[in-house]
This record gives sequence, structure tokens and C-alpha cells, in this order.
Amino acid sequence: MNDGRSPENQDSRSWFDRLASVISGEAENKPELIDELRDAKERGLFNQETLAILEGALAVSDMQVREVMIPRTQMIAIRANERPEEFLPRIIESAHSRFPVLGEQPSEVIGILLAKDLLSFLISQDLERFEIKEVARPVRRVPESKRLDQLLKEFRDNRAHMAVVIDEYGDVAGLVTIEDVLEQIVGEIEDEHDHDEDLNIRHQANGASLVKAMTEIDDFNEEFGTTFPDEEFDTIGGLVTHAFGHLPARGETTTLGHLDFVVLNADSRRIRLLEVRPHGSDASI
Repeated sequence: MNDGRSPENQDSRSWFDRLASVISGEAENKPELIDELRDAKERGLFNQETLAILEGALAVSDMQVREVMIPRTQMIAIRANERPEEFLPRIIESAHSRFPVLGEQPSEVIGILLAKDLLSFLISQDLERFEIKEVARPVRRVPESKRLDQLLKEFRDNRAHMAVVIDEYGDVAGLVTIEDVLEQIVGEIEDEHDHDEDLNIRHQANGASLVKAMTEIDDFNEEFGTTFPDEEFDTIGGLVTHAFGHLPARGETTTLGHLDFVVLNADSRRIRLLEVRPHGSDASI
């Protein structure tokens, strides 16, 4: 019998009906639910990509902002007393669109500067009139302990893209964006700049380097003159995780060859950002 729905809608409805059937079984807790979803994937109800998204969505409710935030030491920020000629090179180099504006005190956040708000001053070549406090947008402040599902709802309800993370003392602990949250659900979100190797490995003046965990081992070896094997792992993050013997938390350190690896950013599923420095060096980003 034809119920009036198009074949496409029937297929879509069938998919959701089957998914509802899976999650309305006898699972009494999240691990059991995940087991049922994985079993459904094995039975061909949906593919591996869909399973990864479902697992990511479930994981978000157990994660806190501190697990995905960009630490304060890695923030590309602007000081309220800086002039455009001082901070413009950082804006151009980073290719970001939003930047936190910090005051003199650790807990003082003036607002968020949108790169596009500089355009009228640049076009008119009238940067002398630019006052950062007049153009900075309001900023959201969230505690390190806020759950990611709650933060995602706040971002959506307020049409916000970025928030400054505050520690238990009220000082700035880091930065979190809506992309950081969504990546826990759908995986790494790359833009056209992420394919530039220079953005995967950034050397610092003090001898340390910032390295994205997704950097391929071949690229890492070429950059650092190492000979790490790539038979078992494709990325430096996978190699480092194996060296730890467990999924490390932010701040943990291990040594491979002549290099020390410090975890700067990690979540409940993977390492995201590493600090790499010569073994025994006291260099710190």
C-alpha cells in the first residue's frame, strides 16, 4: 500500500525506524547502548562513519570543556593596549577570524575581536582611529567543568562561536570554539589551511615546536630528522599514544629518541596537540 511518501522519504523513515528500534532495546546504560549500536553496524544497519558520529554524540555528554579547550599558553590573543601594527602580523599569520582580547589582569577579558572589524580601518588606512575596546564584541565565559553538550546548546541558542574558559580562581584557562565541540562528534574538521604542512608543525623561538597529533610520521621525520617507523601507525599522535601505553591526559610527557613529547591538548578519544622539544631541554611554549 502506498502511504503517499516518496521512495526517498520512505527510505529515510525506514532508516530512522530501524535506528529507533536499535536504541529502544534492553540497554540499561551507555556502554550497553554503544554495544547495541556496534552490533547494528555489523548487521549493516548503518556504516562505520555513522557509528563514529553516534558514538561521538554520546561521548560529548560525558566530556568537559577542559578536555578540548585550547590552553591559555596556546591562545592567539590580543592585549587591549596593543596597537594594530603590533597584533596584525599575528592575525595574518594565524588566519583565524576571532581573537580574545585580554586586559592587564589574568581574569580580565575585554571581549572578542573579529578580524572583519578591522577591514574598514585597513581600507581607509586610518588605523590611528582604531580603539580595540570600541570594536571588541561581548565574550562568553564558561567554566572548565561545563559539559560539552551544554556548551553546544549555548553556542546554538546564542549563535556564538567562541568562549573564554575560566578556571576555579576566575582566571583565564583557555579558549573553546564550536568547532572544538563538533570535532568530538564528527571528527577532525579541516579547512583549506589545514593541508599546509606549516600549520601542522610550528617551530618556536625557544627551540620547542607545536605539532598537531594528526601530522603524518613521514612528514614529522622529514621535519625533525628522525626515523620513526610508520608501519604500525600513520600519525605522530598514534605513535606517541602507543609510547605512553594509555591515552594520555594534558600535561603528560614521554620521550622518543632524542625528543620529549608533552601533551598540550587531548580528549577522551585521542591526542590533539603536542609540544616537541629536545630531550632534557627546559624549553616551554
